[in-house]
Amino acid sequence: MSQQKETDQLLQRRANMAELVRLGVSIYPHAFQRTDTIKSLVAVHGHRTREDIDQAKIQTKTAGRILVIRKFGKANFLMLSDGLSSIQVYIRHDSVSERDFSIYKLLDFGDVIGVEGRLFRTKSDEFTIWVSHLEFLAKCLVPLPEKWHGLSDVEIRYRQRYLDLIVNSTSRMVFEVRSQLVRALRGFLDSRGYLEVETPMMHPVAGGALARPFVTHHHALDIPLYLRVAPELYLKRLVVGGIERVYEINRNFRNEGISTLHNPEFTMVEFYQAYSDYYDLMDLTEELILQVGKEATGSDEIVYGQDRISLKPPYRRVSLREAVCSAASVKLGLSVSQADVRSKESARTLAGRLEIDVPINSSAGKITQRLFEVLCEREFVQPTFVYDFPTDVSPLSKRKPDDPETVERFELFIGGFEVANAFSELNDPIEQRQRFEEQVRERIGGDLEAHEMDEDYVQALEYGLPPTAGEGIGIDRLVMLLTDSRSIRDVILFPLMRRKDSEQ
Repeated sequence: MSQQKETDQLLQRRANMAELVRLGVSIYPHAFQRTDTIKSLVAVHGHRTREDIDQAKIQTKTAGRILVIRKFGKANFLMLSDGLSSIQVYIRHDSVSERDFSIYKLLDFGDVIGVEGRLFRTKSDEFTIWVSHLEFLAKCLVPLPEKWHGLSDVEIRYRQRYLDLIVNSTSRMVFEVRSQLVRALRGFLDSRGYLEVETPMMHPVAGGALARPFVTHHHALDIPLYLRVAPELYLKRLVVGGIERVYEINRNFRNEGISTLHNPEFTMVEFYQAYSDYYDLMDLTEELILQVGKEATGSDEIVYGQDRISLKPPYRRVSLREAVCSAASVKLGLSVSQADVRSKESARTLAGRLEIDVPINSSAGKITQRLFEVLCEREFVQPTFVYDFPTDVSPLSKRKPDDPETVERFELFIGGFEVANAFSELNDPIEQRQRFEEQVRERIGGDLEAHEMDEDYVQALEYGLPPTAGEGIGIDRLVMLLTDSRSIRDVILFPLMRRKDSEQ
């Protein structure tokens, strides 16, 4: 829309509002009592025949936003939407009062109105309300967008989600699926004896994940605090306290980059189960993904991009080093063994041959994980458990009894990206302290994502954490899969955006 045309529309809308005021119309009345929502009208009566509706003589009083205005001589039509469904309304000069018809003539695309009348079907069989009374409820002073194509419009959708929801019905569907998913997650865990809790969002020590935190300050106590990067350490404290099955649907904050898979503020569900290991959680996760997927979408199969993905178990299982060696062998045309990724020197050499850059001080485990991210992740479209991670990239995970360089950890990949992360929890306080101390050395060396020492958590472990398995599932990413959304911003109502020049 040209700037001049937009200015003209703004002026016309304000002129229409001024005329409504002159007529004595309240532009923003306090309430409007509906007998029906538009959604309920369509659901209950939308399928009925013309004869059936005429015989029933159904009166209704409903309200919505005007999305279409059509005039055909004496026949005047509006399309009203309540955000869930839409219905046509028919306004004739001789069927409403002079005042109501004057209001109708001053309506603009986007205004909110209430109507009263009877249901009928037009000659073209359109389900419609024949209006006998009209009330003005709210003025739309700014023209609604007409088209939603191109990068600039995508940015408007994210910055002004309310506009997206007004004109884009598929956007509303995404967030309805999200709500159904969260409800299904709660039902799944509640039915298995998990207790839902709330843990702090401001932490004295940033922990529970390898991530750079947001920093804030409490003035009264004069102490630095960190926005939560994960609730893990608090949830495991609760297991120490005897809550054997516990979960939290939590907002996390990580001071990192933004991409189609990353937003600085995101939502996860984390749950912990005593007397279990990571194999138990693999089985549980297969049940969870299948059940919540079916409850949220009605199907055990989803379409993501060009791929049709089955959520039915069993899911493929492959070790991380096995996946790296297999992919590297194919890419280089020669055999790569797990021994090649277990030492820093050979792993760095392998990365060089694959032309994959790695930080100069990286350990063998970090190099291997980097190789996995570049070579393997996008290949796991069907649900796949990647398990047994290097110890040095998993400071909170329990080592395998027969392999101290490897921990009992898995990540679930679907659609080519990580959806869940889980492990058998490290519950030895002496070893946990040693792992934290190693992380502190890495932090001093410049790794801003390394874990800090958490003395209180180590002390909690000294009281005895039973064998426990824990898992975090990214709700945003799971919604992406279930709604075929290509960006995490599509499934977060108000994603973080760079400020416009005019806002700075």
